[in-house]
Amino acid sequence: MFKTFGQLFRRSNKDLRKRIYFTLFCLAIFACGSSITVSWISAAYEEYGFLEIYNLMAGGGLKSFSIFALGVTPYINAQIITQLLQMDIIPYFKELKEEGYTGKQKINKITRYLGIFLAFVQGYIFTRVYSGSTDAMLIMKTTVIFTAGTSLLLWMGDRITKNGIGNGISLLIMAGILQSLPNIFIEAFKNLITSGTFKTGVGIALFVAFILVYLLIVVGIIWVQLAERRIPIQYANRTNSAYGGHQNYLPIKINSAGVIPVIFATMLLSLPGTIVGFMGNEKAIDFVEKYLNNTTLTGFFIYIILIFLFGYFYTFLEMNPDEMAKNLTKSGAYIPGVRPGDATIDYVSNILSKLTIVGSIFLVIIAALPILFTKFSGLSSSVTIGGTGLLIVVGVAIETFKQIESSLVSRNHRFGVNKK
Repeated sequence: MFKTFGQLFRRSNKDLRKRIYFTLFCLAIFACGSSITVSWISAAYEEYGFLEIYNLMAGGGLKSFSIFALGVTPYINAQIITQLLQMDIIPYFKELKEEGYTGKQKINKITRYLGIFLAFVQGYIFTRVYSGSTDAMLIMKTTVIFTAGTSLLLWMGDRITKNGIGNGISLLIMAGILQSLPNIFIEAFKNLITSGTFKTGVGIALFVAFILVYLLIVVGIIWVQLAERRIPIQYANRTNSAYGGHQNYLPIKINSAGVIPVIFATMLLSLPGTIVGFMGNEKAIDFVEKYLNNTTLTGFFIYIILIFLFGYFYTFLEMNPDEMAKNLTKSGAYIPGVRPGDATIDYVSNILSKLTIVGSIFLVIIAALPILFTKFSGLSSSVTIGGTGLLIVVGVAIETFKQIESSLVSRNHRFGVNKK
């Protein structure tokens, strides 16, 4: 890793450094925008519950009603919707998926328009429900600002992807989460050491333990994110000796679904709360808070079950065994000892099913950690351990580092060839 960063400062990699500086500049704009609040709105709530993940991804902007209050969450929701529509639900989207690059471009365009529309809808609902304002013009003005903020972030994400380094949208989400991480350690320091709840020595020991546990969770997430099952494959008319004895593999990650199942579960669990909050029915609000909030016993178990089910569903949606078997056949590849066709589909499905169980359990643990920690530690809800945010940060950091590393390898190879 240190060798990779050292190579960045070589003269031959000047253009790559410019891309990194451009990325950091865009992330700095996002950080500044997250601190610019809509001055005429005074938020009428303090705790988020099911909305915490949205606030986290927006860098705390939702709680403070900043101009980037919605972050890129509406676009993520739009992506999820269009991915679902690419199944047999709407034939048009399935046809676009099968068109290849051209169809993908059209789907991306539809997703962006849908994301902006969802930003307007979500901005209106959040402003209406949580701002405490009843002025129609004020609500509409704030909604337009929130929509414009999300639109600007989507544009910046595109610029980062094209002119910077890494996936722009993912990096913006990561930047929003990183903004809130220092506050976790500051609050932990206050709660454990300066609050007077514990003796100084005990408080310091607990704070050090808190940091060590946090680091262990990060290491665990990295290990799981990089872990994969490699299915050996061979090509007809090709031998391993032709490729220097290297074995070809079909890699399948333990956590192929990423963080999407948690977002799915959060969206579904937050929907009743948003609806009853918009309606203003006190009995319905009390019911939702009592039974559908993930900090309550019933809400917690529903949340966990949803994550597990969505983890299974989304993995098979993304890693379709039928398509994998077809792609192997088209490329003239096969799994040794397994016949092409239905036998390959069954073999891959069986492996994917087992890996998905492990991956879903991992997601459940990561999502449940902050809730359980807050419940049993007695510390404020702003002090958490693990969680979805950490999973997103680690995942995006790994992918960005891999992109930088591969770019350096290809550049060094070209430089070496040209030098010869």
